[in-house]
Amino acid sequence: MALNPQYEAIGKGFVQQYYALFDDPLQRPNLVNMYNIELSFMTFEGVQLQGSVKIMEKLNALSFQKINRIITAIDSQPMFDGGVFNKCFREVTEKICIVFQADEDPPHAFSQVFVLKPLGNSFFVQHDIFRLGIHDTA
Repeated sequence: MALNPQYEAIGKGFVQQYYALFDDPLQRPNLVNMYNIELSFMTFEGVQLQGSVKIMEKLNALSFQKINRIITAIDSQPMFDGGVFNKCFREVTEKICIVFQADEDPPHAFSQVFVLKPLGNSFFVQHDIFRLGIHDTA
């Protein structure tokens, strides 16, 4: 396969669609359609997951009720198999409901990397790495 000349449009469109689903707790279960049952991998804050079932168990277990997101940059690169490599930078404000307390968290920077693998006329998330930007800070 050759490099996909539409890699930037694909990358940006994917990011918009992914976070529209992720940020709405009622729509979040629909993210299952973006992952492959066996071939998708996710690293979420250091926890390794494989396959759409395990990935969705993790995503559906998140307690976020409302997320306000500011995407500051999306960098995309074409891959030689027709896939797209995306690196997203942004800040997020999330309202986390805890069993005994509901509180506003301050905005946190985080980054996320996606590798989109072609499958027919579409793509699936083959690799997804998420990390909050609060690690290794004083």
